[in-house]
Amino acid sequence: MPADPLSDTLALTDARCVISGGFTAGGGWALRFPRPGRLKITAVVKGSFWVALDDMPQAVLLEAGDVAVFDGSRPFVVSSDPALEPADASTLFADAAGPMVQFGAGMDVVSVGGHVELGRNGEELLLHALPPLLHVRAAADEAPVLGWLLDQLVHELTAGRAGADFASDQLAQLMFVQVLRAYLADADALPAGRLRALADDRIAPALRLMHAEPGRPWQLEELARAAAMSRTTFAQRFRAVAGVPPLTYLLDWRMSLARRALRDGEASLSALAQRVGYTSESAFSNAFKRTTGMAPKRYRDAARTVVTTTAVSAART
Repeated sequence: MPADPLSDTLALTDARCVISGGFTAGGGWALRFPRPGRLKITAVVKGSFWVALDDMPQAVLLEAGDVAVFDGSRPFVVSSDPALEPADASTLFADAAGPMVQFGAGMDVVSVGGHVELGRNGEELLLHALPPLLHVRAAADEAPVLGWLLDQLVHELTAGRAGADFASDQLAQLMFVQVLRAYLADADALPAGRLRALADDRIAPALRLMHAEPGRPWQLEELARAAAMSRTTFAQRFRAVAGVPPLTYLLDWRMSLARRALRDGEASLSALAQRVGYTSESAFSNAFKRTTGMAPKRYRDAARTVVTTTAVSAART
């Protein structure tokens, strides 16, 4: 099968979606959430409510079937009316006895949500490429699949069946992919960057080549030929959509692969150097240090120390 750059990118993000629960609300109500500090996903099962992010000029109306992803950089308020004084959501959810919290009078609104955990690569590849609020409406092409996933997710959260936590996380993972697909559907409206590059049909043939063989010494002429453009047109188009020149994108992708391999693999530095397109270990080490500020061996040692410390902490708790 041909290379799929979006799948490649998602695989390197170590993205894991965790659905933590949701809330029901009725009457006049408002909840203020602190800055999540990570990607947060919210889906509206029933009713509608407003979302207002700090430093955003206008509140956004989420309706039944809509899904929103927050980049985690700002506090936000959800409410029946943006003019209402919000209660502290942290206190409400901290005192909850189960995954679903009741707020206000009645059940005019039902919403489920959670967060997306990203590894260090994920923060570099994806987190900073998303807007503060990504809103996918129920009318989007991806809506039927999202609706089915949402129904299944609510069922898992409320039925109390064995394996519900695991099933919920897998469903949330699929929801996240569908949300990204919806976001990428209008590539021309996206800001320049990695996500827009992944969605651009004109440079897609060149991206597939770079992702399929990242260690090959690609030349600009070859990539331009694959995209059926002149060298100049291709270079201008690529930079306009990706925000960087083609060979800089290739270097960034190679370094992302190298960081993952150093953290998780056992390959020698010389073997890894060849895999990502360098003829010698020293050339690879110099490029890696220029990009990350750390020599490959030191990066590997530091990453393994973090993993070991995390595992020991988890075993003690």
